[in-house]
Amino acid sequence: MTESTLTLATPDGPMECFEVTPDGDARGAVVVIQEAFGVNEHMQDVTRRFATAGYHAIAPALFHRAGGGTADYGDFGAVIPLFEGVSDDGMLIDVDAALARLHDIGFDDRRIAIVGFCFGGRVSFLVSARRALGAGVGFYGGGIVSAGVLPFPALIDEVPTLQTPWLGLFGDEDASISVEDVETLRGRLGEAPVAAEVVRYAGAKHGFHCDRRPDDFAAEAAADAWACTLTWLDAHLT
Repeated sequence: MTESTLTLATPDGPMECFEVTPDGDARGAVVVIQEAFGVNEHMQDVTRRFATAGYHAIAPALFHRAGGGTADYGDFGAVIPLFEGVSDDGMLIDVDAALARLHDIGFDDRRIAIVGFCFGGRVSFLVSARRALGAGVGFYGGGIVSAGVLPFPALIDEVPTLQTPWLGLFGDEDASISVEDVETLRGRLGEAPVAAEVVRYAGAKHGFHCDRRPDDFAAEAAADAWACTLTWLDAHLT
């Protein structure tokens, strides 16, 4: 396994990415979308986990318009400045740059997945609605059914135009995403023209997959969600 940091050009300036390649031939590629706290040690570790599972993984740093960086867990006040200049159109630009990198290596879209966490869970849904990739997965992505704390619109009305098979993973005790919203999403996913599912975890909070957040981490739910993610990728990447 080999890891590196590279810089990709975008219309809005250079963007750093953390990239990890597996040993041997890759079974596919994954674009890993950060939490609201940036491409921190946890997101780098998740990127490595995908490489360990056999995927060429790349995590674009979406905060480059504000100068980049990360924020500590628990310091949400430090998060807001990092979002300066971030928009749905800009996030699509950034993901497209990561996709172009993977295309250059030899992956076509059907062999590429997008997997996002927290803020990135919403991005995974946005990209799955606007781009035709092999698979998409969102871990506790807020702002899909109802607009959340961050200044982005709800995306629920884009369900009928989903282009990428999408899996959503949510905790029932998530203080920022209600069970009612998750069940609304589940119901609306029946309108999707591609495979789309929701999985709920009883007792799990927001951030249940993040082992750097001991108050939120739920080992059993995290392990099951990771297994579901790899199964989803295996089923849909061709």
